[in-house]
Amino acid sequence: MERSAAPDRTDRRRRRASRQALEALRNGVPNQEAVKILGCNQPATARFGELLAAATGREDPPSGALGILISGDFGAGKSHLLTYLEQMALSRGFVCSKVAISKETPLFDLGKVFKSAIENGRMPDRSGRMIEEIAQRLKPGSRSYSDFYRWVHDPEVSGLNPMFAASLAVHEGLNDFELLREIEYWWGGDKIRVVRIRDGLRQLGRIKDYRFRVPKLADLPRQRMRFAVELIKAAGYRGWVVLLDEIELVGSYSILQRSRSYAEISRWMGKMVGERHPGLVTVGAVTDDFASEIIHPDGSKKDRDYVGARLRGADRYKHLTEPAIDGMTMLERNCLPLRSPTEEDVQETIRKLRRIYLDAYGWDPPRLEVHAGGAGIEGRMRYKVRSTINTWDLLRLVPDARPEIQVEEFRHTYKEDTALERETQDDTDGPVRRRA
Repeated sequence: MERSAAPDRTDRRRRRASRQALEALRNGVPNQEAVKILGCNQPATARFGELLAAATGREDPPSGALGILISGDFGAGKSHLLTYLEQMALSRGFVCSKVAISKETPLFDLGKVFKSAIENGRMPDRSGRMIEEIAQRLKPGSRSYSDFYRWVHDPEVSGLNPMFAASLAVHEGLNDFELLREIEYWWGGDKIRVVRIRDGLRQLGRIKDYRFRVPKLADLPRQRMRFAVELIKAAGYRGWVVLLDEIELVGSYSILQRSRSYAEISRWMGKMVGERHPGLVTVGAVTDDFASEIIHPDGSKKDRDYVGARLRGADRYKHLTEPAIDGMTMLERNCLPLRSPTEEDVQETIRKLRRIYLDAYGWDPPRLEVHAGGAGIEGRMRYKVRSTINTWDLLRLVPDARPEIQVEEFRHTYKEDTALERETQDDTDGPVRRRA
């Protein structure tokens, strides 16, 4: 009797997934599979679930922020938590984008953060490029699309430049693949020549129905964000979750860049006047010493003392003064700290790791004495996970080995990045150039 190959394929898939999970955990960056197996019981997950439940409709949500800030030391589990929240969001019908704040994606530049969120977006049921897949899910004639169409075409309600309505009309009415892609990419943060949209309107015989100018460069990112949230809901998803990781890199910015970044925190958390977007939920992760080191008057940069004056002295950014102060306040007072692992957490995690390791290598790893607590880095879950895996690796390859794990503490520094200052040309108070 011939043996079925299905069990072998299943075993190979499980072995491959387990090895990929272990490799990610060895490097301290848990992947989807590792997080799915290990789970997460941080208190922030309950608060996040409440935000997801409330993030529907276009009416202003209940009082309070549209997002949460979480804080923890390096290696305390922030990346693990964000990956778990991403899985929660996808399982509940939300589009989800994870954005790592970096030199290329500075928090003070909404346009770059928005574009990164679009490029890194994931959907519950599709794996292509986010903006294209969402556009393909639009169903003209459906109730959700009709509501969205009317909303876009009412600038007093939507607050959008009429160019968005014109682009939507062309996208709905024409069967020109190249032009449709250009419009979708413009929605997602790229540039488009205005004449392309007008040519589309002309082909539809609707050129007289739309009068618009190119949106101001300073206005375009926030209008795109508002449009994108409603576009996502029109495509049948419940909303958009954006996960902002490594916010502590703000500490390496100049004083003006930090000031603007604090205002962006206020925007993403739904606290900026006129910038609340029902359906958008944001989670930001930051190191637990950021506020005391950068914002507090006793810290190294004392932003609480200087940010307000810096913004009020810059004509172009003085309107950001109050949002920036609100953003600093949230970072100081409203961060949810990661809970330190309990003995039960540690033992449950090690038990699950043994199962992963057995599936990965067909080798039953010995039980190790791993407990909660420990001085410095040794008290963090990342250390316990990585040291356990490394010990098993050595014992599997060299059974007589007596492993000793040595670690070096990593401490984030907040030295200002002069290169970023030079490369960011829009930090002046000069006029804003307009682009098509």
